[in-house]
Amino acid sequence: MATAAVATGAAALWQPQEEGLREICAVLEAHISPNSDQARIWQQLQHYAQFPDFNNYLVFLLARGQGKSFEVRQAAGLLLKNNLRAAFVSMPPSSQQYIKSELLPCIGATNRAIRSTVGTVISVLFQIVGVTGWIELFQALHQCLDSNDLDHMEGAMDAIYKICEDVPEELDVDVPGLSERPINVFMPRMLQFFQSPHASLRKLSLGCINQYIVVMPSALYMAMDQYLQGLFVLVKDPSADVRKLVCSAWVQLVEVRPSILEPHLKNVTELILQANKDSDDEVALEACEFWSAYCDVSMPPEGLREFLPRLIPTLVSNMVYTDDDESLADAEEDESFPDRDQDLKPRFHASRLHGSENGEDDDDDDAVNAWNLRKCSAAGLDVLSNVFGDDILPTLMPLIQQNLARTDDESWKEREAAVLSIGAIAEGCITGLYPHLPQMVAFLIPLLDDKFPLIRSITCWTLSRYSKFIVQSLGHPNGREQFDKILMGLLRRILDTNKRVQEAACSAFATLEEEAAEELVPRLEVILQHLMCAYGKYQRRNLRILYDALGTLADAVGAELNQAKYLDIFMPPLIAKWQQLPNSDKDLFPLLECFTSIAQALGPGFSQFAEPVFVRCISLIQTQQLAKVDPAAAGALYDKEFIVCALDLLSGLTEGLGGGIESLVAQSNLRDLLLQCCVDEAPDVRQSALALLGDISRVCPIHLQPRLQEFLTAAAKQLTPQSVKDAVSVANNACWAIGELAIKIGKEISPVVISVVSCLVPILTTPESLNKSLIENSAITLGRLSWVCPDIVAPHMEHFMQAWCNALCMIRDDFEKEDAFHGLCAMVAANPTGAVSSLAHVCQACASWNEIKSEGLHNEVSQILNGYKQMLGAAGWEQCMSTLEPAVVQRLARYGV
Repeated sequence: MATAAVATGAAALWQPQEEGLREICAVLEAHISPNSDQARIWQQLQHYAQFPDFNNYLVFLLARGQGKSFEVRQAAGLLLKNNLRAAFVSMPPSSQQYIKSELLPCIGATNRAIRSTVGTVISVLFQIVGVTGWIELFQALHQCLDSNDLDHMEGAMDAIYKICEDVPEELDVDVPGLSERPINVFMPRMLQFFQSPHASLRKLSLGCINQYIVVMPSALYMAMDQYLQGLFVLVKDPSADVRKLVCSAWVQLVEVRPSILEPHLKNVTELILQANKDSDDEVALEACEFWSAYCDVSMPPEGLREFLPRLIPTLVSNMVYTDDDESLADAEEDESFPDRDQDLKPRFHASRLHGSENGEDDDDDDAVNAWNLRKCSAAGLDVLSNVFGDDILPTLMPLIQQNLARTDDESWKEREAAVLSIGAIAEGCITGLYPHLPQMVAFLIPLLDDKFPLIRSITCWTLSRYSKFIVQSLGHPNGREQFDKILMGLLRRILDTNKRVQEAACSAFATLEEEAAEELVPRLEVILQHLMCAYGKYQRRNLRILYDALGTLADAVGAELNQAKYLDIFMPPLIAKWQQLPNSDKDLFPLLECFTSIAQALGPGFSQFAEPVFVRCISLIQTQQLAKVDPAAAGALYDKEFIVCALDLLSGLTEGLGGGIESLVAQSNLRDLLLQCCVDEAPDVRQSALALLGDISRVCPIHLQPRLQEFLTAAAKQLTPQSVKDAVSVANNACWAIGELAIKIGKEISPVVISVVSCLVPILTTPESLNKSLIENSAITLGRLSWVCPDIVAPHMEHFMQAWCNALCMIRDDFEKEDAFHGLCAMVAANPTGAVSSLAHVCQACASWNEIKSEGLHNEVSQILNGYKQMLGAAGWEQCMSTLEPAVVQRLARYGV
């Protein structure tokens, strides 16, 4: 093995050694052959990478590898690209210079694949060195563009395109040694290429300029008229790629520079409408994005109104499945086909959040397949229905009726598109549809049993879009009967033999559950029987959606689920699955989430299942903590999602079992594991850990005891201004947990009080930029700290009293607000003069209650207000009252002032 051969050679006039070249070629040949031993090849490449001139060999092969196959030369180039990313900066300067100088002559290589690889390497290298580090590149690109040789022009444009794609702003800088910014030199040349007879040059130049719409350098701004005129010509280009880029330009312009398009809007809209019917689906898809973009930037909707009679039929006809849609092939799959790994799309678990707004992500779209013209058209119709409301119905309804009337088998795709249209306009046109909904729903119900699976699945989705109406109609005549028909229809479809239909029915059922809540109780037994029957036959992908439907059911009916006859139906199969899945199986995630909802719903009723679930969660967290430092010993690769889901399930258990969880916590090492998670570097782990800290503080704070101060320090650290900026949800949970702890441990919280209060004050005094939940939690925690340690907080109250009272006004009546007002009263008692300058704000906060349920607190508030009335005297009190709204003064009367 002649490794020495690779390392020799003077770099200034560097020449490869024949033997070294041969060896590297052999490895690259093996690297690109399909059934080679990649692990061994990787080791060999790592070995070569230790020689300082290994990358010289790679660039030599790419640039001068005559006689070698293009595939080997390309492989050398791609390997070089990755090496440059990792190590260019630390290479010897002679190698850096050699690589740069070898790449430039190849910009116009005769072979397109080599040209393209060279362009890719150049753009990566350019990102590392910038314009100033490689002036020669611009001279070379400039010469190629002016050469009139197609290979050279195309190679240069390809390299420029790749640079613009990654770092467009880098070409718009002043460079010592260049008389003009690079983009100012390239822009006129690229605009000229709009008229080139070569489609490749038209496409690359348009693609480059489009990358500048967002950053808008003056070079483009000054040439805007020429650019727009070019677009009007190219929209009719014979090349579909070019037409697609024209539509993409107009979509981007309407999104980020609507004022530029405004004078041309009518013309552009007309051309986009034509492009929306293009014979090339990708062009039509790009054009179709325009409608949503137009409405999203709040352009005056009147500009679109005159186009609606032609636009709506276009959208509806584009919603019909095309013969090559992937979904058609998928729809043939019945439930006996096992899922492939690529069918399981990555799932994202949202960590627990304590506060007023639990953000629900609204995932209506059946994200089974890629975005396509059909989905984009349905989204466009949805947006238009929200902007124009019922005005679209006179055009749309005849089309829907006409398509639904076609009952022959050949027209099933048109019928399906009509049902999709009804679903798409569910939000925007609800007022106009309202009188017709009973008949419409009655028409849809039989379609749940249609012989075409994709009609069955779309009908599930469309009915779910009208869930609110279906549940509201329960009080009307026939409403209950209709509700039952839909409920039973969806349950039948959950047991469909077709996987697509199962999925759509399960998702639709979960949406209906959220709306129906306690209305499901009379049907619980039959619902659970159907869901568990499905549980026995679903493949992995749909099991995830089934878990979601089961968890949503638990959230919807709550404690009603806690009856032996129900538990016997659904708990044994879930526990069997729980025992069968190993600790490293990601299919545990949705099951953990499902158990979280069930534990919260069953409350103490979950205690018979609690111990194995609790122990498993602890072992999941332990395994992952170990995997982080030593995957081999843990027997698993680290994945923080296991920790997050396990922490959230422990929170659900704590919430459900209350004090009943104490014996489990006492026998475990949860305390130490939890502290580790509270200081984890991953924000979502900290977020869930702090939620659990708050939950445990409520029910058994005694078990935090030996490490209490460490927990408090970890939580307080999340509230610094920088931490709040970096991870607001983590700060939110930390704030809530500190408040819960304060109530339980009293004076023991005093060491952190000042540092926490000093972090809460900026949150309360600059509420504009923060989320509502954090402000409410900050106000409550500040109150709880004041109640427990008034002597520490009261001296500082002038700094925050007004902002704090403003925040208290926003909080709805509940026990947390009571705690905060106990704090307010304790502070005023400790330092009455501290609040005088904020008295009007204190009065507003007191008036924000509908009623204080606790008699003791009511009396405390009365005492404080009456105390101030005496302290100020009649005139001073009147003066204060005159600054308040009459309604506020009226509400204060209940406190006897």
